[in-house]
Amino acid sequence: MDLSIVIVNYNVKYFLEQCLHSVKRAIGEISVEVFVVDNSSVDGSGAMVQEKFPWVKFIRNEDNVGFSVANNQAIRDSSGRYVLLLNPDTVIEEDTLSKCVSYMDTHPNTGSLGVKMIDGKGDFLPESKRALPTPAVAFYKVFGLSKIFPRSKVFGRYHLGFLDKDETHSVEILPGAFMMLNKSALDKVGLLDESFFMYGEDIDLSYRLLKAGYENVYYPETTIIHYKGESTKKGSLNYVMTFYNAMRIFARKHYSRKMARSYSAIINIAIYFRAFLAILRRFIKNFSAPTLQAVIIYMGFYLLKPAWEVYKFQGTSQYPQEYMTIVVPLYILIWLMSLFFSGAYDSPVKPFRIFKGIFLGTGVILIIYALLPESLRFSRALLLLGAGWATLSIYLLSIFFHLTHLTGMRFEVKRNKKLIIIGKQSEAKRVESLLSKAESNLSIIGIVNPDPVEDEAYIGHLNQLKEIITVNNIDELIFCASDVSSREIIGLMMTLNSGRVQYKIAPPASLSIIGSHSINTPGDVYLIDFESITKPSNKRIKRVFDFLSSIVLLFLYPLLLFIVRNPGQAFINILNVISGKKSWVGFHPSPDLPRLPSIRPGILFPSDALGGEDIPQDTMENLNLLYVKNYSVFTDSGILMRSISKIGRKR
Repeated sequence: MDLSIVIVNYNVKYFLEQCLHSVKRAIGEISVEVFVVDNSSVDGSGAMVQEKFPWVKFIRNEDNVGFSVANNQAIRDSSGRYVLLLNPDTVIEEDTLSKCVSYMDTHPNTGSLGVKMIDGKGDFLPESKRALPTPAVAFYKVFGLSKIFPRSKVFGRYHLGFLDKDETHSVEILPGAFMMLNKSALDKVGLLDESFFMYGEDIDLSYRLLKAGYENVYYPETTIIHYKGESTKKGSLNYVMTFYNAMRIFARKHYSRKMARSYSAIINIAIYFRAFLAILRRFIKNFSAPTLQAVIIYMGFYLLKPAWEVYKFQGTSQYPQEYMTIVVPLYILIWLMSLFFSGAYDSPVKPFRIFKGIFLGTGVILIIYALLPESLRFSRALLLLGAGWATLSIYLLSIFFHLTHLTGMRFEVKRNKKLIIIGKQSEAKRVESLLSKAESNLSIIGIVNPDPVEDEAYIGHLNQLKEIITVNNIDELIFCASDVSSREIIGLMMTLNSGRVQYKIAPPASLSIIGSHSINTPGDVYLIDFESITKPSNKRIKRVFDFLSSIVLLFLYPLLLFIVRNPGQAFINILNVISGKKSWVGFHPSPDLPRLPSIRPGILFPSDALGGEDIPQDTMENLNLLYVKNYSVFTDSGILMRSISKIGRKR
């Protein structure tokens, strides 16, 4: 056996499908075995692999055991002269495997081999080659010096930016996204260190190979796409903690005690620094807009009150100090909450939601106002003037945020995305049908022939692609993987590389169309999904319903003792729903469900509306999909009322 390929998967079904298609096309004359180790995915990955790729050796873990453990499971069962660790969010060229195996055969001292990687925009990924993260190198990386001086031999060592990315080099560290290993060298230095759950294991293995006298080679004669970020969110605090903890483990293992202490100090500084940035980003994204709105509205009242007193009462102060310190802040709080529940902070911003939010908030204030005793009623006219100011100021602030990009608040741009499909007529029409069902703001300009021949059925052929993009002002290209080779796709992504055009790939016989906007964002997937339940407004309504219905059930608990089958567990479930750990209605659990949106686990299921317990699996799956597509709070209330006796269900 020449090569054993090991792919560890965790909830990236559609990326894995595309990866396996590219692997299948790259096998050629090499004798290859492919392992997919699934770390307890719940997106139907297992069923997809067994149905579409029966030749793959599939290993399913009951828990997420981490990257190192999962890889080692397959490596122990492998029989190839070489082992390739491959990420599921990659696409390899048709000659990638043959070129890499050939290089390893002619360079027996090569312990591991890495290749040139690009992201979903066609941009080179600098982590294709790296240096050993010594304390100095780590310091330059953490505090941005490596980014400011990427080609410096001192500051740019982390990504070895001073080495030509198009030439073969002996390097210190190779990435685990594509890492071809000499099995005899692996037998000598040992498998991946299972102390590393995720991140750091590739650095550790690369370093152990170097210490054993082997070379780690960066080999750019073949290129792969690495979408990055689908399994992890790299801006999150959890990522920061996981990554830098892996670096700490590496330092303790390989550096002297003194050097490890220095390294740990840098890592601790890095954690606090990155944590501060993550919290700051989250605050700016989630709270900067309402905070600034509150300040602007308060300033408006601060100016309106004396102006109104001059107009109405000849300048005599008529309002107690508590009006500005208590009453106005309560007005503002009610308006901001009403704006939130009206969707005014959802992207894209719609002016109607702003007007609706202020209108509803003012209505709530007036209702409360009418119920208060006369001594606590202040000027309705001043309230209405304040409401007008709130509406105007928030709308103008939203325009400011849209123009400056200071927050995520952007107005809806009524412009269809222009795209072209590159492929043969039959496959291109299938992809066009998928797009029409998945997204509405798309304008398909036409189909490009992958063969360089004139045909009236196409708007042009592949050799005319640059001109087609320019003339038609194209925003996005979709490649049909069954008609265009991975090598051609990757080559075009690197040569076109226009910055504005986005790229996506449609695997054959798949419901997914996959791409990525940048190296720091998850891959984007067009799917035939109807995820109305994930709309921010529906998520808020669902949470409000859960909370209010749980409060009602808590008051009615003495009556539930005679209705519910398991009253003790029902009480626990009520508390869990109030706290937000669970929802009253969720998806019926199944290991092989299609990819569904992430929502809180439910006590009840859509199938409970039918009343029966013995419902076929396919019916439950269809009910789950209908629940996603047609979500309504009335659905939740109906299921809860019909299934009140089951709220003591233990999960």
